[in-house]
Amino acid sequence: MTLAVGMRGEASLTVGEAETAAAFGAGGVRVLGTPVMIGLMENAAWRLAQAELPAGETTVGTLVNVRHLAATPVGGHVVATAELIELDGRRLVFQVSARDDKQLVGEGIHERAQVSLERFLAQLAPG
Repeated sequence: MTLAVGMRGEASLTVGEAETAAAFGAGGVRVLGTPVMIGLMENAAWRLAQAELPAGETTVGTLVNVRHLAATPVGGHVVATAELIELDGRRLVFQVSARDDKQLVGEGIHERAQVSLERFLAQLAPG
């Protein structure tokens, strides 16, 4: 199979203390932190793409534009969904969302770039 517009991926988690805004220093409240929600959305997109890429290829995040709409308390279950909505060469665009047991908690757009893992890592090596 290859990547195609309309494909969907998912990632989920149960909110623990480590995933709260308080733990990230991004607010003193014990609810799902925005950085964790974004990471979950990215994971859903990465998982979708990675399953379809040839060996030696991966994707890296290049843009995140999301809104965090509602709070999810510790113990809440969150499912992030990524739908591939555009393929432009090595650029992949996803519509992302996150829902907890009650409601939509986040939504937006996430872009990833397809890269050669070897070349990408070589750029990080000390010069």
